[in-house]
Amino acid sequence: MGDSTFTFLGLSSALWQSLGLTLRLAAITTLILGIIGLPLAHWLNTTRARVAPFLETLVTLPIVLPPTVIGFYILVGLSPQHPPGSWWRDLTSEPLVFSFTGLVIASVFYSLPFAVQPFQAALRGVPRELLDAGTALGARPLRVFIRLHAPLAWRGIAAGLTLGFAHTLGEFGVVLMIGGAIPGVTKVASIALYDEVQKLDYASAHAFAAMLLVISFALLLIVTLLQRRRPA
Repeated sequence: MGDSTFTFLGLSSALWQSLGLTLRLAAITTLILGIIGLPLAHWLNTTRARVAPFLETLVTLPIVLPPTVIGFYILVGLSPQHPPGSWWRDLTSEPLVFSFTGLVIASVFYSLPFAVQPFQAALRGVPRELLDAGTALGARPLRVFIRLHAPLAWRGIAAGLTLGFAHTLGEFGVVLMIGGAIPGVTKVASIALYDEVQKLDYASAHAFAAMLLVISFALLLIVTLLQRRRPA
């Protein structure tokens, strides 16, 4: 009723702010997942190191652990009383907890398996004969991976990145424990939606939830299309 906070599609400026923050968090997290997740997936596929099964299990843990458990241990690690949180505070004079940087770190760890596992499956799907041919022509392993292996696995890699992005959009427990609900800093879309329900503002909650549903459906549709094999 003439509320100036309402701007577009029945959503307040605060909800649009939380959605923008969430998309920014998801974009940065997805970029980092690509940078560290793809080499990690390749290493896990090819290494014979004894530590590999333990590292792969550690990467997979967020799939089965409750988000509050993960959030608690990340909160302890990022707190100013423990490293690396204490190292960050000494370096920047700012805490990692209740900050956007802390959200990014937590999101990367929490979404890592949702990107790494599709990466691994995509890289395994490339015929070994093609990679051996590249090596036989004198290309170094890094060049073979960059110029041949990764491009041939691009569908699975793109699916992993999209899934990591979508998973970050839906985070709640982890981001709540690490960042709280500071408007414009750590109040992401899932927390903003929860707050609307707590305020019994079901009209705004419904509009916001519907928008998140459409975005999530579109992202998962992209993943599905990428993973469907084309007819031979």
